[in-house]
Amino acid sequence: MATNYENDAVAWANEQAAMLRAGKFSDLDIEHLVDEIGSVGRSEQRHVASFMATLAANLLKWQYQCGRRSPARRRVIRELRRLPA
Repeated sequence: MATNYENDAVAWANEQAAMLRAGKFSDLDIEHLVDEIGSVGRSEQRHVASFMATLAANLLKWQYQCGRRSPARRRVIRELRRLPA
């Protein structure tokens, strides 16, 4: 029995993945799959934008607030530069 997308999204996603792996394409919930893939893309875009804004703000503060430079801010900038966006 297929899991209802609205009742248990995690179980639904696992079922959809299993059907994809098994090649059961005609059994897929295409409408909700399209929505979920689009949602993941939008979420990733928001994450990258937020990450870049945080890095830019810290770099600007470092550049223009010379009197407030601290080891902690240096560490934050270093860590943000290392993280994949």
